[in-house]
Order: sequence, then C-alpha cells, then structure tokens
Amino acid sequence: MSMINVHEKGYVRLVDHMGSDLTVVNAARVSYSKESLELNERDVRLIKFLAQEGHTSPFRHAIAQFEVYAPLMVARQWWKYVVGSAHYEGTGDSLDAWNESSRRYITEEPAFYIPQAGEWRSKPANSKQGSGEPITWELGEKHTRELMAYVELGISKYEAALADGVCAEQARLFLPAYGLYIRWYWTASVQSVAHFLAQRLEDDAQQEIQQYAKAILELIKPIYPVSLEQLI
Repeated sequence: MSMINVHEKGYVRLVDHMGSDLTVVNAARVSYSKESLELNERDVRLIKFLAQEGHTSPFRHAIAQFEVYAPLMVARQWWKYVVGSAHYEGTGDSLDAWNESSRRYITEEPAFYIPQAGEWRSKPANSKQGSGEPITWELGEKHTRELMAYVELGISKYEAALADGVCAEQARLFLPAYGLYIRWYWTASVQSVAHFLAQRLEDDAQQEIQQYAKAILELIKPIYPVSLEQLI
C-alpha cells in the first residue's frame, strides 16, 4: 500500500524512500568502521540506545518522500515542522524539503474541505485553542450549509475573474483559503518525520491533522519499524 485516503478528498501517498533501520545502525557504527549486513537484536538495542540518549544524527540518513493533498489549514500547521527541523543537535541545516502546487500557475478545479453536520466541534472549555465535544447535529447542519454557500460564492467569483481575463495569481483571492485543498511533496528524514508524528498523533492535536499523521505512520512504519517505535 502506497496511498491512504484522508477525509473525503484528501490523501497521503508514499512516493519514495531511502534506507531502513539498518541504515540507522550502519550510520552510527561507521565511527568504528563497523557494518551490519542484516538487522539483529544487537542492532535493535543500538537503535534504542541512540533514541534514548538523543544521539539523533544516524536517523537523518534514512529518508522518506510523500505527496500530500490536504486543506490549507492542515498544510500550514505541517509547515512548522519543516521550518523548525534544523534545531536538532544544533545542526544548522535541515534535510527537509517542501514543494507545493501554486495557483499562480494552475487553475485546476478548486476542492474544499467541508465538515459534515456531525463533524463540527465546540470550543474547548478550559483552553484558548483546540476543540471540545461535537456540537448538535442540527447546528452542524446549519454551518455545513453556510460554508457550502460561502465556498460556492467564492468559486463563482473566482471563475468570473478568470473569464474576465484576470491573472490566476490574483483571481485566487476570491477562493476561501483555509479549507482549500493544496498538494505538496514533503521529503524528510526519519527523525523529522518521527518528530512530526510525536506531536500530531497526540490526543490534543487538531483532529484533521491527526488523521493525516495516522496515514503517514501507517505508510512508513513497515519500512522503519524499530526506529519509529523508539522515536515516537
């Protein structure tokens, strides 16, 4: 399996990967001019030691590449893990890469994330961020209808602007932003992916990005099972 659907329209696709748990082991052992040809119990103990002691550089030699299609609100949360990935051990440079589709150049049919009536959540009782319990179905149905009408209005104005000859990079201003689906490639080390997963698999993470994090874990865990078990 290389792709998992998320929500009604989104998905995560594993495009490519480099290395395995054995890569992590051999990156650590190169200091002693040692190499393992097949992962064994001693290697598993080494990975556990590296993770527990914060010796994370060997985990940056294993790489995964994903294509993600998600609402803009998810993408902008996710982006924090790219711009913040250089803090590990004071490395100074990030091995993460992010390339995103742009409506400056493309005019494909806009797609939007619209929660269904039973998916709207209340504000949390004791926090300024996050969400609480689901609101009533009747109230959720009202806001689903209103959001759909808002999106349809934005699309009609966007298409009218294009028809009038307005350039795509300005016509897109009519599109409601946060629910708009965008597509990007994310290439990251196993350490960076694990850091993202450790944060966004938590129960208090926004539910929409939690679902994407679960898809990432399902795709990548068979490739790096030992490393992820120790890092998350």
